[in-house]
Formats: sequence, structure tokens, C-alpha cells
Amino acid sequence: MSVSPVGVPSVNQPMCPSRLVLEHVTSRWGVLVLAALLERSYRFGELRRTVGGVSEKMLAQTLQTLERDGFVHRDAKPVIPPRVDYSLTPLGREAAEQVWGLARWTERRLEAVERARETYDGARSLSAPGPGGQG
Repeated sequence: MSVSPVGVPSVNQPMCPSRLVLEHVTSRWGVLVLAALLERSYRFGELRRTVGGVSEKMLAQTLQTLERDGFVHRDAKPVIPPRVDYSLTPLGREAAEQVWGLARWTERRLEAVERARETYDGARSLSAPGPGGQG
């Protein structure tokens, strides 16, 4: 059970606003955008190519959310054609380093996770009930 003093954020509390921030930085696209921006600043199209598989709409939404939360800086230059660069703020760099560590860990431990899944799935298929619910 999680008990926190009044006014102190605790992600274990159902109405804690930190849950929404956690959701933003650990979302599928949030992690990948933050990780890419750790390398350098990007223009929208470059970032979309770097973060493979993200749609234009999802990337725009993710960048807007991360900008609102103070993690991403959007630098729109008044030139023709328009040029917009995205980079991390100091707060964004801090968050990106945290989630990038988790992302790298998942890459390193993927084989162990796959073995665990195979073991689990094998055990479940052996104990699955037969036709009519009989085990």
C-alpha cells in the first residue's frame, strides 16, 4: 500500500498528475522521440524517418505533448520555406536519459523475455482445458 504525505506526488495514487507525465514519457512514441532527440536536434521529416513506423499524425501529437510538458523545444525559424527544429530541453534530456536506459535494457534482455514467454505459453498450452471445458 502506498501512503504519501499530502501534496507529495505518488504515481501509486489514482488521481496523481504524475501518472499522466509518466504516460507521456513512456508511451511507445514518447520513448522513441526522446531517445532520438538525445542524439541531436531534428527537423520533423528527419525525426519521422529516424523513428521508424510513426505516422505523421502520431509524431505531431507526440511532439506537441512533449513540448507542452516541457521536454521538447520547438524552434520555428521565420524563413521560406518554414524551418522547424525540435530539441530537448534540460528537463527533456533528463527524462530521455531515463527512458533510453530502459529501452536499451529491453534490447539487451530481449532473448530472456522471449524464453520466458515460450516457457509460459508452453505451460499454458499443457494445462489448457479440452473441448467442453474439461482439463
